Amino acid sequence: MQNLEMNHKIEIKNEGRKSYDIFLKDSFEDFLETMDFLQIEHRKVCIVTESNVAPIYLKEMYERISSKAAKTITFSFTAGEANKQLKTIEMLYEHLIKNHFDRKDLLIALGGGVVGDMTGFAAATYLRGIDFVQVPTTLLSQVDSSIGGKTGVDFLQYKNMVGAFHQPKLVYINTAVLKSLPEREYFSGMGEVIKHGLIKDFEYYQWIEENIEKIKARNDETLKEMIYQSCLIKGGVVERDPKEKGERALLNFGHTLGHAIEKLENFTWLHGECVGVGCQLAAMISKEKGRISQEEVDQICKMFGEFHLWKPLDEIRADDIIAATKSDKKMEGNQIKFVLLDKVGEAYIDRSVTDEEMKYVLEHWK
Repeated sequence: MQNLEMNHKIEIKNEGRKSYDIFLKDSFEDFLETMDFLQIEHRKVCIVTESNVAPIYLKEMYERISSKAAKTITFSFTAGEANKQLKTIEMLYEHLIKNHFDRKDLLIALGGGVVGDMTGFAAATYLRGIDFVQVPTTLLSQVDSSIGGKTGVDFLQYKNMVGAFHQPKLVYINTAVLKSLPEREYFSGMGEVIKHGLIKDFEYYQWIEENIEKIKARNDETLKEMIYQSCLIKGGVVERDPKEKGERALLNFGHTLGHAIEKLENFTWLHGECVGVGCQLAAMISKEKGRISQEEVDQICKMFGEFHLWKPLDEIRADDIIAATKSDKKMEGNQIKFVLLDKVGEAYIDRSVTDEEMKYVLEHWK
């Protein structure tokens, strides 16, 4: 594992050239400084957020931005996956049009993954593309969704079915905001954190296991180290495969069954909870295919359980979950690109997973 330096900056490249920086800070003090290159004194800025985040951080962010930007406006929508829809994007478009936003102006995504995905999608499509900045305020968005330029919205009951690749101009991570997260939201982010170790870095996976109590306690230095390592893993993967033509698909570990469960539970489960369950089920399939041992599966499940990333599936049938995987956007023809573990710390894409294998692990989920 690479060691974190205080307030480290991670540079993300695309096709060998610098694309943007991820700043890891412990306050918003340096936010305007990191945005100097964007020259916001000549731009209109819209801060996009949602109803849970707005009462906590919008005032501070507005005061900082409005002290420098040519004009600052805000747009807030009701929190929740149910509002990650085109109708919300349409309201944002209208708000930008009424405030005369043009191609040189800027959006700032202040919130979790839903805010980041939607703001990025609006930025990708408004006037065929304007700049945006990610300011993720949940653990899940800090280690995963804010990095890599995937943007999108849900369509009907289909998750992230409409979207675009649109890279942010920068990602500003303030680790101090995690102190205000409810425990369930915070633990949800661990679904993606543990996934990173499982698919790419056994040493990091071991580090998570060794620091479980400090992670639960939200120890400052432990949080910074964990977020830094996860950003390195996610950033490295998207650098090498920005449009998900190969390696980036490995980041979907846990997502095939996880997304199906998320949909069938009507988005009442948090995304990280669904990913956590999906990762455990994928580990069980990996064991059935002779890749990892039962002991390793048990240990993986124990780690997810430490962060309450275990839930019963009593209310939904295995057959319904399997049917829901068929409408997942990761399908290729009639085959599911299922991500499994070749060993702990190394994942691979398996196109041979059968309905029977999925049904077996779903019916043995205890």
